[in-house]
Amino acid sequence: MLQIELWKRVLIWGLVALGLVLALPNGFYNRVEMHNDAVTAIDAGADTTANRDQEALWPSFLPSGLVNLGLDLRGGAHLLAEVRVEEVYESRMKALWPEVRDMFRGQIRRVDSPTDQLRIRLRDVDTSEALTQLRTLAQPVVSLTAAGQLDLDISEDDGIFILQLSDAEKQATDERTILQSLEIIRRRIDEVGTREPTIQRQGTDRILIQVPGLGSAQELKDIIGTTAQLTFQPVVGIAASLDDNPGIGNEILPGVDGDSAFYILEENAVVTGEELVDSQPGFDQNGAPAVTFRFNTSGARKFGDYTAENIGQLFAIVLDEEVISAPRIQSHIAGGSGQITGNFSVEEATNLSILLRAGALPAGLDFLEERTIGPELGADSIEAGKIATIVAFVAVLVFMFLSYGLFGVFANIALIINIGLLFGILSMFGATLTLPGIAGIVLTVGMAVDANVLIFERIREELKGGKKPARAIELGYEKALSAIVDANITTLITAVILFLMGSGPVKGFAITLGAGIVTSVFTAIFVTRLLVVMWFERRRPKTLEV
Repeated sequence: MLQIELWKRVLIWGLVALGLVLALPNGFYNRVEMHNDAVTAIDAGADTTANRDQEALWPSFLPSGLVNLGLDLRGGAHLLAEVRVEEVYESRMKALWPEVRDMFRGQIRRVDSPTDQLRIRLRDVDTSEALTQLRTLAQPVVSLTAAGQLDLDISEDDGIFILQLSDAEKQATDERTILQSLEIIRRRIDEVGTREPTIQRQGTDRILIQVPGLGSAQELKDIIGTTAQLTFQPVVGIAASLDDNPGIGNEILPGVDGDSAFYILEENAVVTGEELVDSQPGFDQNGAPAVTFRFNTSGARKFGDYTAENIGQLFAIVLDEEVISAPRIQSHIAGGSGQITGNFSVEEATNLSILLRAGALPAGLDFLEERTIGPELGADSIEAGKIATIVAFVAVLVFMFLSYGLFGVFANIALIINIGLLFGILSMFGATLTLPGIAGIVLTVGMAVDANVLIFERIREELKGGKKPARAIELGYEKALSAIVDANITTLITAVILFLMGSGPVKGFAITLGAGIVTSVFTAIFVTRLLVVMWFERRRPKTLEV
């Protein structure tokens, strides 16, 4: 018998209503966007009258989730960066030197070597015994693919001992460096409050960064381009220029703009920015902008011990290879907190605190490609997408009406509901809509009626076979179900593969296609059937024309 239980009807219409309510904010995009920005600003502490007025633009009891517009629709900044992984090898060798020096104190001399190696010469030490001692420094590689291998290759050539990272350790280090860079870039961009950035790995050592709504590629580079490597290093002396010989184990770094001094520093830092747990903008005792910081337990102990033992000595605060301050230690600094002062503006102090709080990039970035996409181009893309969607939508509506009459009208109603549900799902998950995503929606419009075509053709066949209208409708839905499910599952599998294997625009297409398949199957199997049943119960036709 052709009937649907009451609870199923309530559930179907409830899901339809929920989806349409979730999609509703996209019909008032600018207003809701201003409301969301104001709510975010108020939560961050900017509780101003202007923000309160913007917050009131949209009722708080209604959903406020939007389908975010991607870079090609909103405009924004695009960067392709290459991570200088070789810098990490150099840092590892620098960090290894103090341990090697202490192992052979008084018998060791460091010789010039490539940046990714540490070369030493020993006197009065047996070669085989020295190699045995040096090999105790090697540790197992932390990687599933390099189990049992060591992180250091140690060899001897004509009295010179050579230490360098093993190939397995370099591979594991590269992987960690890229993943760490991805996370730090994401944290920096998120702290600035931009919308729905795309940050993903490209190849082995490159990172794609796209931020919709940003004014220029340079603005994006200013956010992420600074390495923000903060170190606290002992000052050995003052040099006349960068060309002076600092001595092995030392380096010469310039002062920041306005400071003409060149500082000779020990390469090995007392404390690094990795041991910072917090950094906030503030003001110094003279009311000038400054940055306060706080170390973790380990950093606080090292910082306190060094300042206690070196009262009266200069101590350099180094940011990205520049000495931003070199104060003289006046007393023991306990507690692990301090303040960085300099010629900062309020904006510079705020940005520096964000960079330090997000963490230092493990290596520098080379920007291989940069583009700024203007909002005018995005507006043109949106308009073109609207036209394509409307043309496809109207063509499908007309075709279904001409082909199936009243049943085509039911399919068209379901198609309209389908688009609303699709935007509701995208809004609920905060998905980003790109131009390929619009193509996915257009494809969904075309595919959405496939299931209805299968059902209606099956009903026609049952009617030709002499079945009564009620039985023909029931059998039409039952017998078409397997074909509908099979066809849509294969397309859904394709969408999943595109999402997992693709990147950027391909992912956007896969998301809209996958969500469209789900809503299409729901509306075809449940919504159109419910519409047909409600009509049939009201009219009770003796004959049926599809």
